[in-house]
Amino acid sequence: MASTVGVIYSSLNEESVPELTKARSIGSVPFGGRYRIVDFALSNMVNSGITTVGMITKSNYQSLMDHLGTGKYWDLARKDGGLILLPPYSDESETLYKNRLEALKGATAFLKKSKEDFVVLADSDAVYKLDYSKVIEYHVQKNADITLVYHEHEIKKTHYYMTFDTNSDGKITGIEINPATDGIKKNYINVMVARRSYILRLIQNAIQHGYKSFGRDILSPGVSTLNLYAYKLEGYYANIDSLASYFKANYDLFDKNIRSELFGDRDVYTKVNDSAPAKFTSTAKVKNSLISDGCLIEGTVENCILFRGVKIGKGSVVKNCILMTDDIVGENCNLAYVVSDKGAVIRDNRVLAGCELQPYFINKGILI
Repeated sequence: MASTVGVIYSSLNEESVPELTKARSIGSVPFGGRYRIVDFALSNMVNSGITTVGMITKSNYQSLMDHLGTGKYWDLARKDGGLILLPPYSDESETLYKNRLEALKGATAFLKKSKEDFVVLADSDAVYKLDYSKVIEYHVQKNADITLVYHEHEIKKTHYYMTFDTNSDGKITGIEINPATDGIKKNYINVMVARRSYILRLIQNAIQHGYKSFGRDILSPGVSTLNLYAYKLEGYYANIDSLASYFKANYDLFDKNIRSELFGDRDVYTKVNDSAPAKFTSTAKVKNSLISDGCLIEGTVENCILFRGVKIGKGSVVKNCILMTDDIVGENCNLAYVVSDKGAVIRDNRVLAGCELQPYFINKGILI
């Protein structure tokens, strides 16, 4: 593994999931009963041998800081390198960054201080497994200026998307931003590899020319002038770009093959919380669900994901729901397709229902 430094954007694209990011960054959104979404990008880096990672923060990052701590759960609590939280503005500006390029400008001092040869840039709004060392090997083999990672799936017209055209050698021959056509495309997943010195030169050039967008001002025009290559991510990939996609990505974990792919040969690390085991009373009925430590189940739970400390009262029926930490469901309630943020309380005899494409959402700490 060549010497590599990692940079993770913790707060980009969170406007697409406003329900979950009112009080937190997209990276710290809870996922799968015990994880945060950022755990996947961070674990990918650690498992790829990257021991210095800069985490670019923005607003509402208290939850992210509480989760990451010193980085010890990812073996990143180190005297040299380790996990470093980067401020949401550069040395030249006191305002928050507005886009990817401005965020990267704010990380210039961190990149200059680093000594590694390569840099991996990744977002924290997606669930996937990738060995970044293989991307770097590919990058070196192709003698690329920049290598962009893509996944083939159906495009969505409602969100920002960048798609590629490539030749038989993997060189990018065309880039489209928000393409008008439907179908399966080579979609950029916001994972980029380049030499650290090259990224620093790009940032300096962007500052001099007043560029605002990495995609529109650098990558798209660079197709004819830069040596851009594409690396394909095989297997499972889920981008959290809506409440419906968040719901689906969680429910994909019920698929044994997807679970094996994500958690099989390499660990996904996260903050460890010591809690008592889940408790199931004589009135509890549980089927096809992920139940975390500290839960108390007295009612019926089917096809649900329950985070730590959730309580389900007697006579309540909860189906196809995602209930986050310390949520309380009273007695004789009926819930279907509900996503409830942390610390919500649903009183006795309540009936709440959504659907798979539009789950019923309950804000953090709400009493219903």
